[in-house]
Amino acid sequence: MMHLSRFSPPAVVGLSIAVAMIPWAAVPAAPPAPPPAWVLRDGDRVVFLGDTFIEREGDRGFIETALLAAHPEAALTFRNLGWSGDTVWAESRGVFDPAAKGYERMLGLVRELEPTIIFVAYGRNESFKGDAGLAAFRGQLGKLCDDLRTAAHANAPQDVRLVFVTPHRFESLDADARNAALAPYSQTIREVAAEKQAGLVDLFARLPEITAGAAVTENGVHLSNVGYAQAARVFVEAGGRPLPTESTDPSAALRKLVVAKNTLFFHRWRPANETYIFLFRKHEQGNNAVEMPQFDALVKEAEQKVQNSAKELR
Repeated sequence: MMHLSRFSPPAVVGLSIAVAMIPWAAVPAAPPAPPPAWVLRDGDRVVFLGDTFIEREGDRGFIETALLAAHPEAALTFRNLGWSGDTVWAESRGVFDPAAKGYERMLGLVRELEPTIIFVAYGRNESFKGDAGLAAFRGQLGKLCDDLRTAAHANAPQDVRLVFVTPHRFESLDADARNAALAPYSQTIREVAAEKQAGLVDLFARLPEITAGAAVTENGVHLSNVGYAQAARVFVEAGGRPLPTESTDPSAALRKLVVAKNTLFFHRWRPANETYIFLFRKHEQGNNAVEMPQFDALVKEAEQKVQNSAKELR
């Protein structure tokens, strides 16, 4: 049985693997005027959607924690639908089915969650196709935007706010070439965000400015805890809140609760034996699917602990 396992993050904050660094200046960042500002509001139901960057954020919790701490007056809920290796076509989500099935299931989950705001983080995996894949990426990103809004609120899709997230840069040995390929995809994300009146978190441009060239990945590709903490600062800044000065991890206790809640929700929508429960071998153990909704009460309880801890920051 094939199982897409979760990433287990290092326990020590700031742990990173030494890699050969390419200067950030190798690919100059020149973003256009920012799209309309986005804000988080009291009662918002937030969904994070994207590739490895988003899935691993569920295990780290830095971004969600920072947004909670930056909005102490608001009651916010977060759900992470990240999937490692994914693209705007939901190619990883198909598992044993065609990508179209994975895309359909993804929209179904969004429909169930009824988010009021969705963070969309794609472009890194698509950039490996270079200039030849840019037009297709632009078209599908726009389609994904429309489909997400309709899935979240069919009666008033215009009320669903989207925030696009540009990919962070590579720090690998081939970072110069990889970031040169990533730059036009980041620019496309900015342009589509403006066209669709969506918000923007520009990690490609802002992360190197905040970190001043310091290493933020653990292997040249994926963010370390230090990288996620700094990315969290970019998110908070993009949402119009002041950057924390004393710490990029405002509440270790709150972050621990956030990660625990995310773990429960992960098991709710991506069980380890999903092939037997939901997919082509469900004729063997599909009867166990009735147990999945039992996670809802556990997630709700964990969510309440997060809410209570966040209130202490008010």
